[in-house]
Amino acid sequence: MAWNQPGNNGQDRDPWGSSKNSGNSGGNNSGGNNNKGGRDQGPPDLDDIFRKLSKKLGGFGGKGSGSGSPSAPQKNMNSRFVGLAVAAVVVIWAASGFYTIKEAERGVVTRFGQFNHMVEPGLNWKPTFIDQVRAVNVETVRELAASGIMLTSDENVVRVEMNVQYRVTDPRAYLFSVANADDSLSQATDSALRGVIGKYTMDKILTEGRTTVRSDTQRVLEETIRPYHMGITVQDVNFQTARPPEEVKAAFDDAIAARENEQQYIREAEAYTNEVQPRANGQAQRLLENAKAYKDRTILEAQGEVARFAELLPEYKAAPEITRERLYIETMQNVLSNTRKVLINDKSNNLMVLPLDQILQGKSAAGNNGAANASSMIPLRPVTPPTSNRSSSASNSSSSSSGSVMEQRRVDAQRDDTLRVGRE
Repeated sequence: MAWNQPGNNGQDRDPWGSSKNSGNSGGNNSGGNNNKGGRDQGPPDLDDIFRKLSKKLGGFGGKGSGSGSPSAPQKNMNSRFVGLAVAAVVVIWAASGFYTIKEAERGVVTRFGQFNHMVEPGLNWKPTFIDQVRAVNVETVRELAASGIMLTSDENVVRVEMNVQYRVTDPRAYLFSVANADDSLSQATDSALRGVIGKYTMDKILTEGRTTVRSDTQRVLEETIRPYHMGITVQDVNFQTARPPEEVKAAFDDAIAARENEQQYIREAEAYTNEVQPRANGQAQRLLENAKAYKDRTILEAQGEVARFAELLPEYKAAPEITRERLYIETMQNVLSNTRKVLINDKSNNLMVLPLDQILQGKSAAGNNGAANASSMIPLRPVTPPTSNRSSSASNSSSSSSGSVMEQRRVDAQRDDTLRVGRE
């Protein structure tokens, strides 16, 4: 028989004999007081613990002592089920707290809605239903477009489109400083753009003032968002398009085309000026230098001639005939050195004319071997010397004899040179 068999007149048969009843040392109690008694010594009863827990969670345990209470195996099964359920809930709750932050993100942890700390990239854990994590990308460059019809300083209307590139640098300020950082940046961009457009004329905005408008808009935008500490850094501002309204677009296109043609013609004229003016300046400078050189040469030649005649004057006074003959010979030498015809005296009363230009042409046509034949084929024409009478009259006087000898030597030397050239 089981030691704790039901229906034993309310008596528990404990094989260890450790059961004691409150208020009765004989060991016999009524059935109503059996369940209320407790042990004075030994470990706590696990069945009682699980039974109480079952009652709190939904009435899995018995209602009380007596003949209506469930059996011991049923109590043990209910207690085990409740323990497994509690353990499963704890495991699921703990496992749901693991999360991962990407490399380009930073996690902002809030505990019951209040900022607690920042989380770096990697695997992290949080107590579910207590902490919340919001991941913010801090490396991606975001874009914000702004456009609208705006009024210029000259009371014209222009449609402007601009693109703002920014990046989140402080996730905590980005989430908690303002209600919506992106919307706040959009409003600040629109305000800064309208303020800058209102300072310039329409012609400047449509043509050469685009870079100025871009830089001014970025500066004003940064000054506007700085006091709010939104955790945003503006990377760049791109001024995309600026055009007039559609109703007057054709007229503005014609005006812009005319302005571009004007600038093109101006650049072409400047290029032609830069090309012609240095050349003209060079030519003028060359003419000035040539004139100066001619002036200096003429003055020096005149001074040289004066000095030469000054030196010849004493010689001429000492020997007029000899000096006159020498001047004649030098003059003829200068004249004949600049001509291609050579006069040859063959010790007779006739002078021969040797045309060197024809000899050189025949030499180039016939080659090296036929040069001598070509020169021998050219006839020598006799010429009566214009100074024959003068030489015959001078032979009667002793003063002119020396001049004739000098003239003869000169003519012989020129003849030898001419013959040598002809043989070559």
